[in-house]
Amino acid sequence: MSHSARTKAITGGRPSGEHAPANVPIVPASHLGLEYAREDGTETWRALEAVIGELEGGEATAFASGMGAVSAVFDLLPAGAEVAVPTDSYAGMRDLLQHAEAKGRLRGRRLDPADSQAWLTAAAEVDLLWLESPTNPSLYEIAIDAITAAAAASDKPPIVAVDNTFATPLGQQPLALGADVVMHSATKLIGGHSDLLLGITVTANEGLAKAMRDSRMRSGATPGALEAWLALRGVRTLPVRYAAVSATAAELAKRFDDHTAVNHMRYPALGGGMIAFELPDAASADAFCSRLQLIRHATSLGGVESTVERRAARPSDSHVPAGLLRFSVGLEDVDDLWQDIRQALGEEA
Repeated sequence: MSHSARTKAITGGRPSGEHAPANVPIVPASHLGLEYAREDGTETWRALEAVIGELEGGEATAFASGMGAVSAVFDLLPAGAEVAVPTDSYAGMRDLLQHAEAKGRLRGRRLDPADSQAWLTAAAEVDLLWLESPTNPSLYEIAIDAITAAAAASDKPPIVAVDNTFATPLGQQPLALGADVVMHSATKLIGGHSDLLLGITVTANEGLAKAMRDSRMRSGATPGALEAWLALRGVRTLPVRYAAVSATAAELAKRFDDHTAVNHMRYPALGGGMIAFELPDAASADAFCSRLQLIRHATSLGGVESTVERRAARPSDSHVPAGLLRFSVGLEDVDDLWQDIRQALGEEA
């Protein structure tokens, strides 16, 4: 019987049996019999991996952080391989690639996320296509299906990996669009409460799934027992949280679009809780952040609380417009959020 994503999020990975607990417990075990837990995981890890795998349509592997998951994907590549990444993308991933380049292990090709032809060309020339859609922090959308089709048609098809952190499995399922590996920073929307660090990869390819598990075992990038349990608890409410933040963000995007003080507002067509918008310059964006009272000025995102950050203030994202603000919409009332935004813009609320 086929179930909806909302039902899968609730039922996936649940214990079964007449006397089984309603929830998988925290299993703080360093070893299971004759094996270390880092080799095969614990019940808590496996339950989290089961539900995320169901939602994405593949086999999931949990890591200690999103960067642990990214590193495992890069670990698939031989020395000298070439990786294409968006110029607008998660700074930690770009730093990892730069470090690998400096060591002579990998070569990087940085592409404008809006340049479709450059991505189609790269699909026939590189060893790994790393996609983000929507991108972080500017929220550009990339045609995943067209790029995966070009990759599949190549004489030497590259691995296609998609960071699906912003969209979540509820916004899009990259494996169904032809991707080989999906990555999530479960620290963000999957966990949903700003109280954990955790990463996840998902693939429908058995060989790649084994490679992810092997990489985790070798590197020791294993999730903590409490973090895995918190992420599992978070995913149970992901569908209702995602629907709520999508509705609020869509309404706020309309209001931003009509506001004369806001430039170049971008809200993804697939929905979600992320909005990018620009104020005229760095000074006005910094002043906006300093005047916020309800919305938190913070670097992370995807929690129940709304956060905003001027990403160009960080050296790693100095390429984005100085006045660009990345807004992660939380579960607060839409009118309360808009009131805070208006007063931060210097209007009377």
